[in-house]
Formats: sequence, C-alpha cells, structure tokens
Amino acid sequence: MAEALFWPVALGVLGAIVGSFVATLAIRWPEGESVMRGRSRCDGCDRTLAARDLVPLLSAAMLRGRCRSCDHAIDPRHWRIEAIAAVIGIAAGLASADPIALVGACFGWLLLALGALDVVALWLPDRLTAVLAGSGITAGLIGAGPAMTDRLIGGVAGYVGLWAVAAIYRRVRGRDGMGGGDPKLFGAIGLWLGWQLLPAVLLLACLVGLAVVLIAAVRGRAMAADTALPLGALLAIAAYPAWLVMIGHTS
Repeated sequence: MAEALFWPVALGVLGAIVGSFVATLAIRWPEGESVMRGRSRCDGCDRTLAARDLVPLLSAAMLRGRCRSCDHAIDPRHWRIEAIAAVIGIAAGLASADPIALVGACFGWLLLALGALDVVALWLPDRLTAVLAGSGITAGLIGAGPAMTDRLIGGVAGYVGLWAVAAIYRRVRGRDGMGGGDPKLFGAIGLWLGWQLLPAVLLLACLVGLAVVLIAAVRGRAMAADTALPLGALLAIAAYPAWLVMIGHTS
C-alpha cells in the first residue's frame, strides 16, 4: 500500500513546487521580466515575500489569497497553476507506479507551461516547444512509451498536418487562422505520443474548444468568427490524458 501511494504523493508534492515556477513563468515571461532573477513580491505594496508566504498551495490557503501586509489580492493564477501541476503529478503516479510516472509528469508540466503561456499571451515560445520535443525523443531513447519510429513519424505528421491546415486556410480565407507555434507544438506532442494518438488528440482539442465557445455563449460573451482561441492550450489539455490512457494500456 505504501509503495502504491509513493509515486502519486511524491509527484503531487513535486508538482505543486513545479507549478509555482510555471506560474511565475506564465506571469513574468510575457511581460519581459526575468523568471530566474528577482524575488517574488506583492503587487500591491511591493513587499518582498518571505519563504513562509511562498509555500505552494498552503500559503495561498492560509492567507486566503491575500498579502500578509497590505491585504492586496495575490494573482490567483499562482495557486491555480500549482493545483493543476499537483494533479498532473498525482495522475502520473496513479497511471504508472514506477519511474515512468516521473517521465509522464514532466510531459504534463511542460504542456502546462506552454498552455498557460498560450492562454495568457497567445504565445508558444520556440525554446519551450524545443524542450518538449527534445524530452520526447529522450523518453523514447530510455524506452518510455511508444517506439522511436512511431515517435518520429508522429513528430513529422503532427507538424506537417497542422502546417498544411494553416496553409490551406490562409489560401482560402486570405488571412492566418493559426499561429506558427501550433504546428510545432503538435509535432512535439507527436514525438511523445507517437502518430497513432494524434487524431484523437486533435479531436479532443476541438471538442474542448467547442465547449469553451458554448460556455462563453451561455455566459453572454460574444464569440466572433475571428475570435482567437488558444489552440496550443487546447492541444496541451488533450495530449496529457492521451498519455495517461496510453500508459494505462501498456502497464
């Protein structure tokens, strides 16, 4: 029993810590601020936050999401991303109670970082997408998941497939309908999952996008034909469950 709980608990805790960094990345990087330099501070009183104010999830819960000094609301994206990263780690530990769980959790955390940046700034940095792609190849080299041939085919098929869709849309409509980072992300996902799961990932991403549009309509928010949706975030949301299913079938 203790051994079965080790990976979910350990990766859940690690996920909350990783999520703290991912939240900082998603908030600071689009603003041109350094992620690695500079202490965390309150947006209200500019007070440098102490270590006790930076414990992932716990500090936000104990302080009710507000600054200890000025009671200014702390950006809720911090605890939300920390919570999602913790869930990603727990899910990986439940799917595979061995070191492969850590590999999958890293996949999920990278997807979370890319998805968060896409939601915040409609931006998928090439450097971060390259890390996702490189780690997918590395995972194949250590024997985690699909064969390397399937991964390489998935990488090419993912990129070329979405690139072709974007090119056809541009030719027919006379304007861009997709960001340049989306095909790169889909190719990187293919390097993790292999080519077989790419259609399911794309279908699920489209269904999630449709759900977002329907929810917005119910809430009275108009969605025009040219309203930008973060396709990269939708692909990230769809890709991680696909990895969990794949690992569940091979375990």
